[in-house]
Amino acid sequence: MTSKTSPESPLPIRTVLQMVGGWIGKLGTVWVEGEITDLSARGGTVFLTLRDPIANVSARVTAPRGVYEATVPRPANGSRVVLHVKPDFWVNRGSFAFTALEMRPVGVGEMLVRLERLRQLLAAEGLFNADRKRRLPFLPGTIGLICGRESAAERDVLENSRRRWPAVTFKVEEVAVQGPYAVGEVTEALRKLDADSSVEVIVIARGGGSLEDLLPFSDETLVRAVSACRTPVVSAIGHEQDSPLLDLVADVRASTPTDAAKKVVPDVGEQLSLVRQLRDRGRRVMSGWLDREMSWLTSVRSRPSLADPVRELERRAEQAEALRDRARRSLSSSLDRAADDLAHLRARLVSLSPAATLERGYAIVQHPSGDVVRLAKDVAPGSRLTIRLSDDRLNVRAEEDG
Repeated sequence: MTSKTSPESPLPIRTVLQMVGGWIGKLGTVWVEGEITDLSARGGTVFLTLRDPIANVSARVTAPRGVYEATVPRPANGSRVVLHVKPDFWVNRGSFAFTALEMRPVGVGEMLVRLERLRQLLAAEGLFNADRKRRLPFLPGTIGLICGRESAAERDVLENSRRRWPAVTFKVEEVAVQGPYAVGEVTEALRKLDADSSVEVIVIARGGGSLEDLLPFSDETLVRAVSACRTPVVSAIGHEQDSPLLDLVADVRASTPTDAAKKVVPDVGEQLSLVRQLRDRGRRVMSGWLDREMSWLTSVRSRPSLADPVRELERRAEQAEALRDRARRSLSSSLDRAADDLAHLRARLVSLSPAATLERGYAIVQHPSGDVVRLAKDVAPGSRLTIRLSDDRLNVRAEEDG
């Protein structure tokens, strides 16, 4: 309930603190989860700070020693726990704290179950799909590196990369890679490098560690930030057996920081060797092609038509002359045979011609119509007749036989 106050009618501080205590007391008991820090014990009470593993938020907790010692295994600084707490507000001091009624450690099995649920959720959204993976540039001009401060992972990536390609350039962002600040710092460094247009690939590297140490790299906030990057991201977290969710969303997964350097930066020696091999292969291919073309050209030039083109022309001329002579002989022979046939035919015609008979003294008597008189009885007295001789014709009149 809101109290009406004014500069003229303020409330005593005790009243305000009592009201705050009443509001907090209405919350009742709740179950909370967090990471233990600043653990200490004095007398029969254990004091600790419960810190949120993602956000920079913490709260003081007091627990009876019996509650703390009943927890198996007994929590220590850095342990993840689930507490059944009751909020308390001390009016006299104006301070707030939780009182732990029960304490349960978060076991590895339970964390794995939670990670599996998150993995399934993100996979259903398509964040791990292969078609979202981008190819790394062959030789990036500038590489962004997110790693721990003065860490072995940083040295591994830098030394191996520069050993493979001395001219490679890095932009290094040193951040916390475990603990409550890791997610925020890694995410901020990722966004900073992704916004830099000169950075062509980003490597997130960390050495090995326990499941609890690597939990920040399975955080949903970081996984979604990597998914939203426009720059290809390489995950190099832990060792081969470690598999945080960052490995699944990253474009390329490297088993170790050293492996990340090998995947991102080509080896100058290997590339020079490859260039030499390709150059030698190109020379062999070109030499083989030239040899085949020269052999073909030599074969073509050795053909008679090209080796002695005049001789080929002479041979063709001889063939033409031979064909011409043959045609002439054939035509002459045909003409001779035709002339003989014509002479024979003429001789036959002459021998069968009536003119030849007339030349031997015979004559042909014809009616005016041209019909030949064959019998005397066919001629009437007084009829005009034509007598055809070998050299001329005579017109006569038939007289009655006296």
